[in-house]
Amino acid sequence: MVQRMLAKGRKVVGMDNFCNGSRKNIEQVLQDPRFEFVEIDLSDLSAYRIAAERFHIEDSISEVWHLAANSDIPAGISDANVDLRDTFMTTFNTLEVMKDLGIQHLAFASTSAVYGDHKNIRLHEDIGPLLPISNYGAMKLASEALISAAVEAWLEQAWIFRFPNVIGVPATHGALLDFVRKLQETPDNLNVLGNGTQQKGYLHVTELIDAMLFIREFAKDRLAYFNIGSDDDGVTVRFMAEQVVAAASPGATISFGEGNKGWVGDVPRFVYSIEKLRALGWQPALGSAVAVKLAVREIIEQENCR
Repeated sequence: MVQRMLAKGRKVVGMDNFCNGSRKNIEQVLQDPRFEFVEIDLSDLSAYRIAAERFHIEDSISEVWHLAANSDIPAGISDANVDLRDTFMTTFNTLEVMKDLGIQHLAFASTSAVYGDHKNIRLHEDIGPLLPISNYGAMKLASEALISAAVEAWLEQAWIFRFPNVIGVPATHGALLDFVRKLQETPDNLNVLGNGTQQKGYLHVTELIDAMLFIREFAKDRLAYFNIGSDDDGVTVRFMAEQVVAAASPGATISFGEGNKGWVGDVPRFVYSIEKLRALGWQPALGSAVAVKLAVREIIEQENCR
């Protein structure tokens, strides 16, 4: 996202604590004088306010892209404080800082996890009730509610992006990265959580960025919320495991677990409707299978270059 913003001629300030990433991922953009970075815990309201105010005084901040959260769902299941702190309080504090500084535009990364498990029903933006089955999904849904209230009270405009399963590089977590790393440790066998029948749509990160920027430009509702995802029924975990084995360790066996969930809080199957996004004028160019194959090659290269 930073790279795309800079390419548009924007000046960008980044804030993060690297709980799920690394400074290496931003080394290239750190060379650009229009990008400034502060390593900070956004759940610390005082530190957040001081940092944001300093930049706002120097060069007025026009909008905030709040992409920070805990993306490790099992970690949030083990300790609910992880999602309270990193997923919800980062949103609460972002809104507090924006209100204090008079910043009126917010773009927010939400998730398919807000919907919960609706089995085989195609998920559209107005389906309900929304009953998340993970703490991550619950804190993202609470964040959406907080943003909605802010729009009613003082925030001029907000764009909410309900992410699908996003793949590509730099990869910090996810099934494809796990598979590649497992095969590096045991090249003859790949152990997979669940029975491999889990099926979801996958979107390459480059298309996710395209969609978010498109929504930011063309969605005019004060509170605009959109599913972003692939335009198909997705692929299975079995397919993904087979693609990783074929590319990283041909001939390795695959050992599947039991049940159709990889972990507590995992939605084993969902299909997105992107009719609302398509009506706005955007749809993905890559299907889930092509996106997975591309991401597998990218992640193997990333891990080989570590």
